[in-house]
Amino acid sequence: GLGLLEAIPEDAIVARADPDDRDGDGISGRAHVVTDPESGVPRLGRFGWKAAQATLRHQAAAAFRTDMGVTSSVFRDPDCGSAQSGCGASGVEIRDRDLDDLAAYLALLGMQARRDSDDPVVRRGEDLFASTGCAGCHVPTYVTTPFHPFAELAGQTIHPYSDMLLHDMGPRLSATLSEGGASGAEWRTPPLWSIGLTAGVSGGEAYLHDGRARTLDEAILWHGGEGSRARDAFAALPGSDRAALLAFLRSL
Repeated sequence: GLGLLEAIPEDAIVARADPDDRDGDGISGRAHVVTDPESGVPRLGRFGWKAAQATLRHQAAAAFRTDMGVTSSVFRDPDCGSAQSGCGASGVEIRDRDLDDLAAYLALLGMQARRDSDDPVVRRGEDLFASTGCAGCHVPTYVTTPFHPFAELAGQTIHPYSDMLLHDMGPRLSATLSEGGASGAEWRTPPLWSIGLTAGVSGGEAYLHDGRARTLDEAILWHGGEGSRARDAFAALPGSDRAALLAFLRSL
């Protein structure tokens, strides 16, 4: 589904930003504006835990450099970290064609169909997901641009359950590492589609940026900052309603 996230129009994402919380709902999501590493122009960040990369091509190039030490025309200099300099020569180690092919592959990976959407418990959980405020950040629906060069991604109604914005999630979820203009406590709302397949795909469950949450309810209860109201509303639900909301999440 990454290509579908890339195909959401920028103005549809920016329209949901409310950095000063003018509506008073406790949610002050903001767009992460990053510098395009190739053109130098400002772009809307979308990918990574802190939305630090604007495109899948840039995200792949950043992973090649930072995780594997492979440079490209996007990032010609090696990532030496803060403790050293001169850790390697500048250059291009992966061809543009290969980087473009990888980005296209990532963009066109399909989404697994949702499950049990007609189950009354799941439908009750979906209503509770909205009424407790979870959908304030985990926005259910977008429509992708009709002008995308891949027909498979153009003009699609999608349900990623993310606003693609940065939110301050409080000190308990703060990391020591900032990225771009995102502080340690700010995180991009992670899309929830396919989250119900985590155990089957990964062989176990581990959620949040560092895998500290062992279950979906633990992940909710770790929410702080802008997620506090939704967390408290979830915690206050009767047990049957909490189970219904979790059943909804597992259906995604």
